[in-house]
Amino acid sequence: MLNYGEKFDTGLTYHDFLHKFGTDEQRRRWQGVHERILLTDAQKTLLSSFQREVKVLCLAGAWCGDCVNQCPIFDHFEIANPKIRIRYFDRDANPDLGAALSVCGGARVPVLLFLSEDDFQVGFYGDRTISKYRAMAQAQLGPACPTGLIAEPEELLSAVVQDWLNEFERVQWIVRLSARLRQKHGD
Repeated sequence: MLNYGEKFDTGLTYHDFLHKFGTDEQRRRWQGVHERILLTDAQKTLLSSFQREVKVLCLAGAWCGDCVNQCPIFDHFEIANPKIRIRYFDRDANPDLGAALSVCGGARVPVLLFLSEDDFQVGFYGDRTISKYRAMAQAQLGPACPTGLIAEPEELLSAVVQDWLNEFERVQWIVRLSARLRQKHGD
């Protein structure tokens, strides 16, 4: 089994990841999505309320369309609260992590592994959010699968941002309410 804490320490920041693994065109595409993401005041307030440090290993690919549309969201979260520490790993350059974080038997991206401040696994999430899968199901399965829950295409990015924020919040509550960490921090 991988030592995720040690692995985290070898990861790259958002910009370093893109510099090392992205082409100029890929970096342009990531920047275009990054500029479209607008956190609401409520989302910023929620993010700023997070009190516990959380380490996040993000398995990604600069070439991946899902990563282009989701990883910039994570950068916004990290900017909003320095207690969120994210390190990026190229899937193809890290086959050990790719194997450990497979989804449904496949090397999918992006995949996030959440760790506590002292490197205990807290959660695992990827490769797409529920809003994205609903949109994909509607497009690929057609009228046989109408749910009425699909966001309109122009609203999909906002829905995916909220889906990811919900997961980051869930992880924050896990570490915030952990008896072990509450004892450690005296709260």
